Amino acid sequence: MKRCMELAQFAKGHTAPNPMVGAVLVHDGIIIGEGWHKEYGKAHAEVNCIDSVSADNKKLIPESTMYVNLEPCAHEGKTPACAKRLIQEKVHAVYISNVDPFEQVRGKGINILEHADIKVKEGTLKDAGLWLNRRFFCYHQQKRPYIILKWAQSYEGNLAPADKSRMQLSNTSSQQLVHKWRMEEAAIMVGYHTAMNDNPQLTARKWEGKQPLRIILDRNLQLPKTHNIYNGEAVTWIINEVEDGIVGNVTYVRLRFDGTLLQQILNKLHAAKILSLMVEGGAELLNSFMKEGLWDEARVFETTVSIEKGLAAPNMKKNERKLELAIEDDMLEVYVNQESAYPYISGMEL
Repeated sequence: MKRCMELAQFAKGHTAPNPMVGAVLVHDGIIIGEGWHKEYGKAHAEVNCIDSVSADNKKLIPESTMYVNLEPCAHEGKTPACAKRLIQEKVHAVYISNVDPFEQVRGKGINILEHADIKVKEGTLKDAGLWLNRRFFCYHQQKRPYIILKWAQSYEGNLAPADKSRMQLSNTSSQQLVHKWRMEEAAIMVGYHTAMNDNPQLTARKWEGKQPLRIILDRNLQLPKTHNIYNGEAVTWIINEVEDGIVGNVTYVRLRFDGTLLQQILNKLHAAKILSLMVEGGAELLNSFMKEGLWDEARVFETTVSIEKGLAAPNMKKNERKLELAIEDDMLEVYVNQESAYPYISGMEL
């Protein structure tokens, strides 16, 4: 099952809104097939696994056990139902980590297999499976995207100088890692002051892959059209209180800027099948997510840069740090919300 999860992570950032899934076919203790779901809309892990079995070993499939980290699908979507393919191949047994939370599957794949007299065992490395696909589980169980807060802070714990001027805190290696994260998440978000003062591009320029949906708060549509968020390099939502509409790659989303704003945004993202959201600042926006308990992870770069007087970063002292990693002279600290239903597993990738 650990091998399944290793395989699944090869496709990180490419399968949403589907989960990451790996599959391994074992005969008499020897792996005879491997596969993973490589890209949304293409063949699922179980199919790729079976198709990888050599011609000489095809006859062994009915005597083999498949390990797959998520319940085989039972519905016809972009691809045929995997459960039916396993029945067709007469696989002897199937071990899975987690039941699929998607309402069109949710136990149906298991039922189909068992009715065909295929042995099914659930719960192998269950917690590790939850962590691996925490975005997918959060989307279907919490009815919102999985939320990651990200920021860099000075030696003193400040996000920026008091005048809110742009100041690069993290080193180049940390910046590249952030661009990798952007490619892996479905959307990224900043507030008005960050967009205005920093003029960020909010793209994954330093890592090959897809561009995330950019989300910017601009209540009265005051951001200049010459700012980078209008550069056409990624699909962009401008959350505002003035108008709805689509102009090129920019969608204007009109919402009420009241105490329910964050939940309104999350509802819109859920409806758009956005599985994950990385919130990149600034201080007011980050603190608003934390105040409402609407976060799952916080990824914090502690840097050696000094800002004696500035905008304070969110206080993470009451939260348990789950991971600490040195990136040259930066220190990455990862926190997981204590209320999260998706437990961090030591050794699992972010």
